[in-house]
Amino acid sequence: MVRIRPRRTRVVAWVAAVVIALASVGLAAALEGRIGSGPEVFGPADRVALIGLGLIAAAAVLTLARPSVEADAEGVRVRNIVGSYALPWSAVRAVRYEHGASWATLELTDDELLGVMAVQAVDKEHAVAAVRALRELHAAHQRRNPG
Repeated sequence: MVRIRPRRTRVVAWVAAVVIALASVGLAAALEGRIGSGPEVFGPADRVALIGLGLIAAAAVLTLARPSVEADAEGVRVRNIVGSYALPWSAVRAVRYEHGASWATLELTDDELLGVMAVQAVDKEHAVAAVRALRELHAAHQRRNPG
């Protein structure tokens, strides 16, 4: 069984989410009183709304930490930012990691390409090792089931 998650993107996403959440709380605490020269006042409801928007933004950033891939002798399960896919190895023609690509892809037997966002170029050697492990599982399946 191979389990892969991006490393650097997850760290950046978590740090950014914490910064966004703390900034929204800090702004909500700092802003009070009159807004400009008008009669509007920044009150408790506005503070709650600002914190809520900050938490929503932080949660949106955390979706970048969602990608993962799990593979075993039977198949591969890919979870990207949006969407999840479970494929048997028989549906995969090749595991590709093109020079200059942001992430690996699976070339499917129906000529489709499926991005594997868990294997990202910014992870360098971790990504190379992940692609090798996926290719090894795919090759093992091909040896067991020729044709």
